[in-house]
Amino acid sequence: MPLDATAIANNISHLRERIARAAERAGRNPDEITLVAISKTFPAESILAAHAAGLCHFGENRVQEAESKHLQLGGLDATWHFIGHLQSNKARKAAELFNRIDSIDSLALAQKLNAAAAALRKRLGVLIELHMGEATKSGVAESDLPVLAAACAALPHLDLLGLMAIPPYAEDPAQVRPYFQKARALRDATARRIGRGLPVLSIGMSHDFEVAIEEGATEVRIGTALFGRR
Repeated sequence: MPLDATAIANNISHLRERIARAAERAGRNPDEITLVAISKTFPAESILAAHAAGLCHFGENRVQEAESKHLQLGGLDATWHFIGHLQSNKARKAAELFNRIDSIDSLALAQKLNAAAAALRKRLGVLIELHMGEATKSGVAESDLPVLAAACAALPHLDLLGLMAIPPYAEDPAQVRPYFQKARALRDATARRIGRGLPVLSIGMSHDFEVAIEEGATEVRIGTALFGRR
């Protein structure tokens, strides 16, 4: 059963405190870190409650579900992130519904999104998803990252902002620290290689976001710790 608005607001307050403490440990400004509320499978009412409590970034992983929520939410002032694997045949609708596609994993998908954004007369923010060994997750291999990043950066209707990564799950969040360190190093190396800034590093979820912040995350993707269990 979805949490009520009071519980969601309390969770957001607690999360902000944890984000601030993690940022302080790393000598960072917590204002540098964006909390992306992973609202997939949760109802529109949960999104409205989170928005009323101050959140404006929401993540969905199904185009059809996002379209339904957009209709229910009536033009809510929010930034919509597509997370997860995006099928090429959904690129046009995804470009229409979302402000950001955070899971580019192939040049073919990037080209489809670029064409869709061109038809919509918009520039679409994108992240490249880096595969980090989690068998169930998509993403580009480290060896293919430089070529894909250079190609994405050259597409005129895409705005390549950085990398997203999901490490293998570990009960102890400290065990994923090396994966976050690697993602940051690859983001920085890729930026140097293509000669442009890549300000976004989207790493960390409900169980490990504090470690991710300590290792340089600029965006953390929180679902369970915010909305409750699915």
